[in-house]
Amino acid sequence: MTTAPVPPSPALEPVPDWLDDIEGERALSWVAQRNAATRAAFDDAPGFAELRTGIETILDAPDRIPRVGQAVGALYNFWTDAAHPRGLWRRTTWESYRADGPTDWEVLLDLDALGAAEDTAWVWHGASVLRTGPLAGRRALVTLSDGGSDTDVTREFDLDAHRFLPTTPAAAAGFHREASKGFLTWGDETGEAALLATDFGVGSLSPAGYPRQVRRLHRGQAPDAGEVLLTAAADDDGAWAYRDFWGHTWLLTRPDFYTEELWLLPDGAPTHPAADAGRQLAGTQAVVAPGALHVDVPASAAVTPAWDLLLIELREDWEPAAGCTYRAGSLLAAPLDAFLAGSRELTVLFTPTPASSLSGFTITAHHLVLELLEDCVTALEVLTPAGPDGIGPWSRHHLDLGALAGWDLPAASASAADPTLLRPGRALLNVSASAVDPLAGDGLWLTSSSFTRPTTLALGELNADGELGGVEVLRTAPERFDASGVVVTQHVAVSEDGTRVPYFQIGRPRLDDAGRPLPSPTLLHGYGGFEVSLGISYLPVTGRAWLERGGTYVVANIRGGGEYGPAWHRAGLKRNRHRVYEDFAAVARALVERGVTAPEQLAVHGGSNGGLLVGVMLTRYPQLVGAVVCEVPLLDMRRYNRLLAGASWEAEYGDPDDPAQWEFIREFSPFHLLEAGRTYPPVLLVTSTRDDRVHPAHARTMAYRMLALGQDVTYFENSEGGHGRASTSAQRAYMYALEHEFAWRALTYSRSTSS
Repeated sequence: MTTAPVPPSPALEPVPDWLDDIEGERALSWVAQRNAATRAAFDDAPGFAELRTGIETILDAPDRIPRVGQAVGALYNFWTDAAHPRGLWRRTTWESYRADGPTDWEVLLDLDALGAAEDTAWVWHGASVLRTGPLAGRRALVTLSDGGSDTDVTREFDLDAHRFLPTTPAAAAGFHREASKGFLTWGDETGEAALLATDFGVGSLSPAGYPRQVRRLHRGQAPDAGEVLLTAAADDDGAWAYRDFWGHTWLLTRPDFYTEELWLLPDGAPTHPAADAGRQLAGTQAVVAPGALHVDVPASAAVTPAWDLLLIELREDWEPAAGCTYRAGSLLAAPLDAFLAGSRELTVLFTPTPASSLSGFTITAHHLVLELLEDCVTALEVLTPAGPDGIGPWSRHHLDLGALAGWDLPAASASAADPTLLRPGRALLNVSASAVDPLAGDGLWLTSSSFTRPTTLALGELNADGELGGVEVLRTAPERFDASGVVVTQHVAVSEDGTRVPYFQIGRPRLDDAGRPLPSPTLLHGYGGFEVSLGISYLPVTGRAWLERGGTYVVANIRGGGEYGPAWHRAGLKRNRHRVYEDFAAVARALVERGVTAPEQLAVHGGSNGGLLVGVMLTRYPQLVGAVVCEVPLLDMRRYNRLLAGASWEAEYGDPDDPAQWEFIREFSPFHLLEAGRTYPPVLLVTSTRDDRVHPAHARTMAYRMLALGQDVTYFENSEGGHGRASTSAQRAYMYALEHEFAWRALTYSRSTSS
């Protein structure tokens, strides 16, 4: 299967295939030239160094809230600052974390020191502390990435000695996983077993590059000696496994991005011997341990264990019995044992409405806390089962965290007459709740913030009835930009098919003497894919780099996302992808029609799938925008599925190798929409050499072709950072400064030359 670019139309010069060679000499030489040109244009420009330094100061501020997670009574945190750019993994006690003075931290692992000793640019990918058995709180599995790529390694860490366990000799060896896009997680209650998915050699990776096989290792075993629990089909996205808080082991395959097959593997159930591993990988069908029990739910449903229940989120309508249909977007509960035995007695915990959807949930020892989106604004609800089997009515309590930060409802203003306003008068804030430890009690981490107010972190406790009490404010982050005069509103635009599309608008209104709005430089952000919702969050960097200058920032909640549940997402899949871009264009037009901005003063910004979004704006709607900021993007949709992890996204975009599907995909393939003789708005393309999720060739080839067409292209490729495009605060600060300065310069230059 070739990954070479499709030949261009006769009017366009071909793009060299050496740009696909990620670390090839010619490709990196070209990258170095483009980076040098970008640095020459920005690094010494007035105000740029100050902006970059100011952003880095925000990112490394010592008074940031150190977010923690509890395990076996201790509080763990990963922290970066100017002195430790790669970071420190550390822990503390509740007493110290609650104290008014500086927190007393026990440093467990210094990534800067480790990287220097091993000559590797390690990037933190997380840790799992063992919570049960004689080694509870004394062992952890630490995952690290070289340069920030998705490919990473896992090693067992001794929390008493502050060191990694050796991998040899076998009797004393720690668990470890070599570099892959796999995982290594605890496999039993004692820490003597682990679940492993990695690159086992020929045939062991899916077309998207994820491991197909899960094995269980016992301490001292080599990876290829582990018993086989699951082998995914050859064309699946991969195989996964995990052990939940309540001691159940779960196995799953993902035939595509939105479907899965799930099994429960009881302790002691028969599995396949290591000798069968190669034969299973050589086959094309999925093979599961003979003792595994299949969970018979729709393939598109997502199942989460909670206590002895199954929580089932539906992406499609489900009729488990004649005459009984549950709607897409619903959350159901079922007793685990009874469901596996064939019972379909289900309790409905949430049903979506036209204005509300389920965003997520957290599980405490006795309660379930739902995070809901109500017209894109979060709300919290506590549900408590009547009994351990989950059957029957659950009690409900609404959690109001507005008072946590002293919020008042916004006062009515003249703008309330604006017919585009969505639910004017309500507080636009983000609230969240997460369990402190579902095994230890009903404590909740609580947060509250808004676009202009920084986060407040508190601790609360649910009583037996699910009512919140004993709320203790632990930290309040300081303000990072001047938000005085900044107004936050929520509006709707109308898309081509009549769909109402919400968006948030943040900025200082500019009015003429008659009170009419004056257009200002505006940065419009969107994503529109993979059921990802964009919501409210504090804007320390954008506030400093954009709002303080007098700019307006807008967040569009377009179809393809999850703001209104699965139907909102599915409305923008494959053949209907055009709706995503029509929604975004509708928001752009609405901003112009309302006088917020003008086309030459409007920049669009997005990354990854959002990079594809703004790439389409660049090529299909160039008349609507004055600049494009495009990060780690997909742009060549003719071959995206043959580049790195792209095969796993066919459920979102379609299969371009099918001629019938390519006919609609080509309409949102920016690389193929470029035309000679057209003038496109200035574009900044940002990617990372270490991005092993979205191939840097997407950005490289787009930049090369646009430069050949004589377009205004700024290109920057970071040498590390992976799909996150940066690994340290210094790198992130440069990226943020470049993106905001590029957009500001493009929009204000356009305004000055057109006036």
